Amino acid sequence: MNEIQRYLQDEVVLDCADGIISRREALRRLGLMGVTAVAASSLLAACGETKEPNVPSGVTANNASAAPAGAESITFPGPEGRTLQAAWARADSPRGAVLVIHENKGLLEHFRVVAQRFAKAGYSALAIDLLSEEGGTAALGDPANATAALGKVPPERFVADMKAGLDELTKRAPGVKLAAIGFCFGGGMTWRLVGTKDPRLAAAAPFYGPLPDGADFAGAKTAVLGVYGELDARVNASQPAAKAALEKAGLTHEIVTYPGADHAFFNDTGARYNATAATQAWTKVLDWFGRNVG
Repeated sequence: MNEIQRYLQDEVVLDCADGIISRREALRRLGLMGVTAVAASSLLAACGETKEPNVPSGVTANNASAAPAGAESITFPGPEGRTLQAAWARADSPRGAVLVIHENKGLLEHFRVVAQRFAKAGYSALAIDLLSEEGGTAALGDPANATAALGKVPPERFVADMKAGLDELTKRAPGVKLAAIGFCFGGGMTWRLVGTKDPRLAAAAPFYGPLPDGADFAGAKTAVLGVYGELDARVNASQPAAKAALEKAGLTHEIVTYPGADHAFFNDTGARYNATAATQAWTKVLDWFGRNVG
């Protein structure tokens, strides 16, 4: 089992332990990931037998509000002749361009909205679908299928697809600096992208993303804003290693931890959404990109 598969399984276990999904649903999702019933029961031992989802009123965990006008569905050339899918939001006279990387349920509407928010702030944005080869997130239907599918993809394919996303940004927004932002699973992907040392990547903002094993940023030129939630103990455990790797590489960086915020606090369609922290983090990201991108 690779580290991405382990992380995705841990996500399910945590959602169950926090009462966001029931134990039965957690067993189903782990089964889709290829975890045996015996192993899944062991992983979920702390979840209890009768927990029901604890989703606040008005929040739908797997559906975002409708994307604002302007977030356009596109396709573009990917590695090895593959076709990639994305949502594209163009800024008038862009000051920079941003690659948006989704959470572990794929390219849901929430991330189209994030792309459009960047466009309104002056940054053209491309929200890539890292399940393009599987037909795209929408083709998989149940978000649990998307999570399971992500766990079957070699990390190298994700990296190649993200770099193709940067290629597309340079075509659609020529002459500006590039940035990347990712959330949860996408935060981990953002760390991986920084680790490629791609000279085009001027800034990055991984939100509560797990640091890849053996991360090495030496030679990179990316200014990194690492965003964490105080209550997110699982991902926060990798924060010291992230800080050490950034310092060793001599990268411009800042680590921010928002008090009272948990994992996935930025996603306003999820049960852990924290409006105060999300607002502060958005302002921080725009300031960071403004100083390091344009």
